[in-house]
Amino acid sequence: MPRSRILAVIGLAFALGHGLSHVNANTPGAGAARGSATGQAAEDTDGWIRLFNGQDLTGWKIPNPPSGQFKGVKEVKNADGKVVAFVGIGKNDAEVTLWQVKDGMLVGGGPASHIFSEVEADDFRYRVVAKINDKGNSGQYFRTQFGPGFPKGYEAQINATHSDPIRTGSLYPSFKLDKGDREKILVLKDAPHKPDEFFTQEVVAEGNRIQIFVNGKKTVDFTDPNSTYKKGHFALQGHDPGSVMTFKTVEYKPLNPKK
Repeated sequence: MPRSRILAVIGLAFALGHGLSHVNANTPGAGAARGSATGQAAEDTDGWIRLFNGQDLTGWKIPNPPSGQFKGVKEVKNADGKVVAFVGIGKNDAEVTLWQVKDGMLVGGGPASHIFSEVEADDFRYRVVAKINDKGNSGQYFRTQFGPGFPKGYEAQINATHSDPIRTGSLYPSFKLDKGDREKILVLKDAPHKPDEFFTQEVVAEGNRIQIFVNGKKTVDFTDPNSTYKKGHFALQGHDPGSVMTFKTVEYKPLNPKK
């Protein structure tokens, strides 16, 4: 090969290598590519904000006590002082783990309880990757009021086979509705997933319009004529002692953020 050609090839290789070395998480699309390669989403990719970090319960809180079945709650912390579990203390002093980080996932169970995000939001996309056990019942709450018992707020149902016939993909009718509106939000007789099968459920809340998608398919598109809930916490539900709910991902993306 002529010497001039050899030098040209070397120069091209150097330029390509130098350019690639400057691709980082701040380069558009780089975070998403890295997430695909590792199987994990990059932090704040495309404006998404993780509510659950996969390591501890930073950013989450639980009422104390969580309901009338308990007299208190205690926190379990790791060696770094981070909370990794909420344990309910019964009226008979018996302890039961309600929420814990296990194998990088957020797992709930035990008598009814709810955990709430520290953050509050009004308009957003809100997404979970979750599974629910056979006969289990949970919920993906939003614009929720912090407090014990079953909280005030909208709830996207999580339920494959529980005795409650309202399934995943429905907006739970826990707020004032007429018969026609109730029929619009109770859309599935059969869950769009099996028990113990991971699925993605996303809520889009903008003004009084609420949409729900399960595995990318729209199940609810509802405009609340009463604008019942306008702003509040995100929350996750543990419905009853037989329910076990597991969350791989809990994240949200603000819509129309105020600058």
